[in-house]
Amino acid sequence: MRFLSDPAAQDLAYSDVFLVPGRSSVGSRLDVDLTTRDGSGATIPVVVANMTAVAGRRMAETVARRGGVAVLPQDIPADVVAEVISWVKSRDLVHDTPLTLGPTATTGHALSLLPKRAHGAIVVVDDDGRPVGIVTDADCNGVDRFTQLSHVMSAEPLTLPAGIDPERAFGLLHDGRHRVAPVVDADGRCVGIMTRTGALRATLYRPAVDDRSRLRVAAAIGINGDVAGKAKLLLDAEADLLVVDTAHGHQDKMLQALRAVRELSPPVPLVAGNVVTAAGVADLVAAGADIVKVGVGPGAMCTTRMMTGVGRPQFSAVLECAAEARRLGRHVWADGGVRHPRDVALALAGGAANVMIGSWFAGTCESPGDAFRDADGRLYKESFGMASARAVRLRAAADSPFERARKELFEEGISSSRMYLDPQRPGVEDLLDSITAGLRSACTYAGADTLDRLYERAVVGVQSAAGYTEGMPLPTGW
Repeated sequence: MRFLSDPAAQDLAYSDVFLVPGRSSVGSRLDVDLTTRDGSGATIPVVVANMTAVAGRRMAETVARRGGVAVLPQDIPADVVAEVISWVKSRDLVHDTPLTLGPTATTGHALSLLPKRAHGAIVVVDDDGRPVGIVTDADCNGVDRFTQLSHVMSAEPLTLPAGIDPERAFGLLHDGRHRVAPVVDADGRCVGIMTRTGALRATLYRPAVDDRSRLRVAAAIGINGDVAGKAKLLLDAEADLLVVDTAHGHQDKMLQALRAVRELSPPVPLVAGNVVTAAGVADLVAAGADIVKVGVGPGAMCTTRMMTGVGRPQFSAVLECAAEARRLGRHVWADGGVRHPRDVALALAGGAANVMIGSWFAGTCESPGDAFRDADGRLYKESFGMASARAVRLRAAADSPFERARKELFEEGISSSRMYLDPQRPGVEDLLDSITAGLRSACTYAGADTLDRLYERAVVGVQSAAGYTEGMPLPTGW
């Protein structure tokens, strides 16, 4: 990467910079290979951040099916994380996990489950698990909440055989004018669900899989307590990456924790962070990190910079840290500050191997937690920062009430924020479509057919606030 002109030695955020188009021989966006080269196994450069309100089993399954990797949070008990890893690895590579209920279940029950999956359908099954109907949100609207599903479902649904070619599945759904259909095994039992859009995506994305063709999932650990012991439990559970995580990664306690994990000789990449300087990268690599997380304070739920004045504009942090990591034969993940697809492209142009996304994904069907409706009927989920009092309370559950109360005094994150679901794009896959489409286009503008080529060819300019605003579309109805 090179600058269009001298940036005058100032630190820059994503909104301060832009990519300059150059001569390109890349004929189509689909000719761009988005596979990362950092050993994570991701086929798109997206990692779901280890936030309790963002990364759970549904998120991990869905993102891995489309080529990304989710990091399970460190404040979840290790045995629960192990169960989630096993569950994710047992999911299908093509069809989604179905939501199922019996014919006598109520519409109220169905409505509580529907926001948990972007496909927006519940498969009604008999006692043997065979589909007898499909229920969507529209079927339940205006209906008494105690009405049984047998009275509102669409009976005798189209079914698709397990293992069906995605293009063939799309054809059957399209020709039958169906949006969604259950996937059944040889005995006719429901094992999945597929939508027309899901069938299309299966032809556009490649799942992130391990050497046994199972979906990949990562897990995080903190730097306190028996770090090596928890790391071993996660390795035994077959986590595909280990992330040693703390807000200030350039400290002795992190280096000690990292060395302890490295002594286990983990057969998977070891990620550590967070830092914002070349010196931080060098120290974490020396202690055993394969990948370094970069970012202090840019997250949407983080108040560190406003509370302490500590941090660094994210583009400059990624640029410096990536250069040092490449010099050492390692990689960095850009963690935080990503709010638009352009930011993902800029982070990768600056040298990141993957981009971590947290709050942006919190307002999706796949994030953990229940969906609520506000006074206007809009669906939202609650999110919170990992340094907030709420997160500290979860991590300190085993402490005495006195110790918990002391820790909660020193929060550096938002404890509750409403993340609204976009009714037109409620799923994380919708956001992945937008991110990958923008990134592919950015690569074609730069004349790059791989992410490595993007880093080599990218020309970045510095802009004023007015320049950034100029690039925004006009608001609807202007």
